[in-house]
Amino acid sequence: MAEFKLKSQYKPTLDQKRAIAKLTHGIKDKIDYQVLLGVTGSGKTFTVANVIQNLQRPALIISHNKTLAAQLYQEFRDYFPENAVSYFVSYYDYYQPEAYIPSTDTYIEKDAGINDLIDKLRLAATTNLLTRNDNIVVASVSCIYNIGSPKEYGHFVFEISEGVKISRKQIIDRLIELQYERGDFGFHRGTFRVRGNTIDIYPAYQDEGIRLELGNEKIKRVRTIDTVTGSEVNGQMSKVKSYILYPAKHYITDPSKNKPVFKEIRKDLVERIKYFKDKKKELEAERIKQKVTYDLEMIEEAGYVKGIENYSRYFDGRAPGEPPYTLLEYFNEPYGRDWLTFIDESHIAFPQIRGMFAGDLSRKKTLIDYGFRLPAAYDNRPLTFDEFMRRIPGFIATSATPSDWEISMAKGNVVEQLLRPTGISDPEVEIRPVKEQVKDVIKEIKKRAKKKQRTLVTTLTKKTAEDLAQYLKEQDIKVHYLHSDIATLERTDILDDLRKGKFDCLVGVNLLREGLDLPEVSLVAILDADKEGFLRSKVSLIQTMGRASRHVEGEVLLYADNITGSIKRALKEVERRRMYQVKMNKKFGIKPTSIKKPIREKLVEEEKDARYGQIFGFKEPTFATLPTLELDGLTPMDRRKLVTKLRREMHLAAQDLNFELAAEIRDKINELKT
Repeated sequence: MAEFKLKSQYKPTLDQKRAIAKLTHGIKDKIDYQVLLGVTGSGKTFTVANVIQNLQRPALIISHNKTLAAQLYQEFRDYFPENAVSYFVSYYDYYQPEAYIPSTDTYIEKDAGINDLIDKLRLAATTNLLTRNDNIVVASVSCIYNIGSPKEYGHFVFEISEGVKISRKQIIDRLIELQYERGDFGFHRGTFRVRGNTIDIYPAYQDEGIRLELGNEKIKRVRTIDTVTGSEVNGQMSKVKSYILYPAKHYITDPSKNKPVFKEIRKDLVERIKYFKDKKKELEAERIKQKVTYDLEMIEEAGYVKGIENYSRYFDGRAPGEPPYTLLEYFNEPYGRDWLTFIDESHIAFPQIRGMFAGDLSRKKTLIDYGFRLPAAYDNRPLTFDEFMRRIPGFIATSATPSDWEISMAKGNVVEQLLRPTGISDPEVEIRPVKEQVKDVIKEIKKRAKKKQRTLVTTLTKKTAEDLAQYLKEQDIKVHYLHSDIATLERTDILDDLRKGKFDCLVGVNLLREGLDLPEVSLVAILDADKEGFLRSKVSLIQTMGRASRHVEGEVLLYADNITGSIKRALKEVERRRMYQVKMNKKFGIKPTSIKKPIREKLVEEEKDARYGQIFGFKEPTFATLPTLELDGLTPMDRRKLVTKLRREMHLAAQDLNFELAAEIRDKINELKT
């Protein structure tokens, strides 16, 4: 196995050394469940990195949201620059699941905009797991969803080597089998282009392309190329001689095995039609007949259809009710039980994993009951919590506020990490009345801004966050809001801009709680802190207050007229930790200093990928000029070029969260294609 090499300018503190040693020995002693109770800013990520290096085992780190997963990915990428650190989260810019509303007889077709860059990172993660053994994957809880069998994915590879006898047509057919699309008018991930005896391939999971030069029915040369310029990459990397190409999609089907699969699907279709007719449901019977027949014809012709995952049980060879294949199988396939699972901010991640199955089941039941899907669609689902627990080798749960369930599972194996490397204690908390909270918080933000410090303000709703951000902007405050409606990669950029000083204040709801690493923040203001509920529970308050614990002048303002039970319990726990921290600082003569951390490079650096500037940099949008174009006079070739440009603009509109425009462009594309 390739060695995990941790690289950092920091050395573990005494508190971290103790935690690292306990967790490492716990794994070696075959203790399945452990908890790392670490306060905000105590360096839990660094502790986890050291445990991985000590044990030299592949690791899966699960985070409860994409923003924190991106931050963790950046940190582990910096800690292990020579190892395969991957990022695996949901790849949708926007997502509308297939659904049916019986009360209004409304069928909503599945519609989604896939983020090409995140898709690339997902495919890179699974490819790394099948080709390397020094893997660290940072994933969101979406890793428990069906992505197809790793055996099938690994089976569908194209081994390209110089000197191999193979015709141009055979190569093209093989690429199409791997779900690569021919893209002579637009070269992007998951496509290939043909120019004479040269075939350029853009692998879906990396930034460089592969060029095959053919002659005499064989591959003469294999080179890596720059996907923007088309020129060969300089240096030794260009002379690859051989290359293993993996599929462009996680879920694909094997044509050689399709006949018995289609037979089984058609058998279930006949039974389902009979079921509906016996119940006098002629409409549902006709609906399921048309739907399944169309899908099978598409799979036969193209090897793929939108919603193919609803037939995954047949293609995977699974029995009804059997769990789907997920990212966890990509760990279990090569490593058995010899890998590590870390659950970041576990007090939130575990409940999310628990709740996913039930939410998916309700929507699927309606589709199946009304004839839109076969019952096999039930098996295209996330794992149940029990299935998840059986598939991981154990866990180390990391949180400043672990739940009672996690502590009970650990059976006393709870490692506390309460001291910060900088000596900063938990922030002091002041309670102020609600009546003048906005006026008061404006004054406090400006006070911090003069000292080049940052402020976080939390509200109860997205609408309030947006309205307050707008009002603060009118008061000459550099401000931005942050909540779940903002695109995944954009969230990370906003946080970086806060650290750089482009904003003095960030307003949010619950994204400003767990895990955010913002050393420049010296004030956290919690509006309406006495409104009991999920966002103002003991756990939420402790987590939110912890955002001010990375600055030596950190302070928390709670705006409350009543001291709720949650406020009392939160203040009691914060005070316990604070007293211990102050005591240890005196004992060891530590003078607290603010945390200083470099601003890491972006998760995906747009400037590095000049291709995106070309794709999305139209000075005159094609869609805006359509009313003046004579569409009837276009040749088929011109129509294809126009559709390619429009598809790019549709993705751009989706990235800008302009979903109405994206839908208009999509409809125009469909019109042009027909």
